[in-house]
Formats: sequence, structure tokens, C-alpha cells
Amino acid sequence: MAMAFAALGAAAPARAAEPEIPLFWDIKERLAKPDLSALPRLRFLTTVDFPPFNYLDSAGRLSGFHVDLARAICAELDLQQKCQIQALPWGELEQALADHQGEAIIAGIAVTAENRERYAFSRSYLQFPARFVTPKADAISEPVHGKLEGRRIGVIAGSAHERMLRDYFPGAKVVTYTRQQWMLQDLKDRKLAGVFGDGMRLAFWLAGPDAANCCRYSGGPYLSPDHLGLGLAIAAPAAERELADAFDYALQQISAKGIFAELYLRHFPVSFY
Repeated sequence: MAMAFAALGAAAPARAAEPEIPLFWDIKERLAKPDLSALPRLRFLTTVDFPPFNYLDSAGRLSGFHVDLARAICAELDLQQKCQIQALPWGELEQALADHQGEAIIAGIAVTAENRERYAFSRSYLQFPARFVTPKADAISEPVHGKLEGRRIGVIAGSAHERMLRDYFPGAKVVTYTRQQWMLQDLKDRKLAGVFGDGMRLAFWLAGPDAANCCRYSGGPYLSPDHLGLGLAIAAPAAERELADAFDYALQQISAKGIFAELYLRHFPVSFY
């Protein structure tokens, strides 16, 4: 198993205060622009209960990162007049796509071998790295290996992050928790040298009042497909490979033009990369 230390354009220490933007696309790769003029409409299916990706705002409007990304894809494919975004309960998405109520799902369908038999996936547009968070006064710099020997590191019991921590940082003294708030409180109380977990969730904690400006990321980010999966991708029906390829073209262009960076920082003001 290999662990990717996800540089993804990571800045040098002197630029650490600048937000990091994940980069998953080779902007020099040439992808042909598809001709979708014959497509009668492009309907994205999503949910309303996974903020900041999909949710209803205070005015009851469908909002979120996925909503903005779908609109950006439609603009890049010159399909603004044919573009629709519909929200359904999670359990109804698969059947709705099978019943031709939409052309694609943008809601975090897992990219697995089983799902690849049912869907044609775009390439990943966002992955969730694991991160260490430590008290600010005791930050750990890369290389982290060799610096965790005997140090108490909190992690959620039974999680992919626990497996990853034990596999790649065997010198750490692993302390497991069943509730994240207990783990983070122990970190604030300096009962732990650090915690290891989902970078996105930890980013919201770091930016919120509960953290009380106590802590920061240390090292990383770390990506491991074996432990954390392949990230988020758009799912089209298995027979619609050309549509998934069209999404790849649009996503690459969105990245190259800086649109993805704008959307990412709009919805994730504390970068988890």
C-alpha cells in the first residue's frame, strides 16, 4: 500500500498562511470539448442534507458547493439553458437516475468496483485527506515519521483513519474515542499530543468557536485510496460514458480557469489541504 503525501501544489512554510487549493488536474492534458448540442437537457440529481455540499439556505433555495459546481459545469459545456438541478432524498437518487429523471448524480456516490458496474464516473474532483491537528505550541513539522514515537494521538475508534494511523504511523500511541467532541476536548486540555482524522471536518472545528484558536494542522495532507477511497466524482448511467467524459472536460477547464479554486474557498474558507 502506498500513501500519497498530497502536495497538490502545497506551499512552502513561508506561505503557510495562504489558503491551499487542491489540484487534481493536469492542465496541460488535452481533453476534447464534447458536442452536446443534441442533449435535450442536463439534469443533476443531488440531496439537501449534506452542507456545505448541498443544503437549503435561509430562503429555502438549493445551495452548496455541488450546486455551484453543477452550474459551472453547465456553463463550461454551453448548456446553461438546458441545465437543471433537482434535490431528492439520498435513498431515491439511484432509482431516479434509472427512471431517467436525471442525467447524472452529484452527491457523493462512492467510486467502488461494484458501483462502476452501474455508473460511468467522472474523474475525482475532490478528495478528503487525513490530517493531524495539534496544539499550536506543539506543532509537528514534516517529516512526521519518527516524531510521533510514544506520543498520544487521538482517533475515532473503528474508523478508516484509525487503520491508516496504525498502518503508517506505528510509533504513535493510539488513543481511540467513540465521540469526536470528547477527543477534541482532550486535545484542547492537552491530554493528547494530537488528533488524526478527516481534514474537512477538522477544518470546520478549527474555524469554529469550540476550538477557541487552540490548535492547527500539523504535517500532511495525507491521501490513501486504500483507506479513504477515491473521493468525489459525478455519476452518470453506465451506458453514458461520453457524458462522464464531458464532465471531465468541464472539470479540467474549471480547474484551469481558477473557477474551482473560487468555489472551493467560497464553501471551505479554511482549506483542509
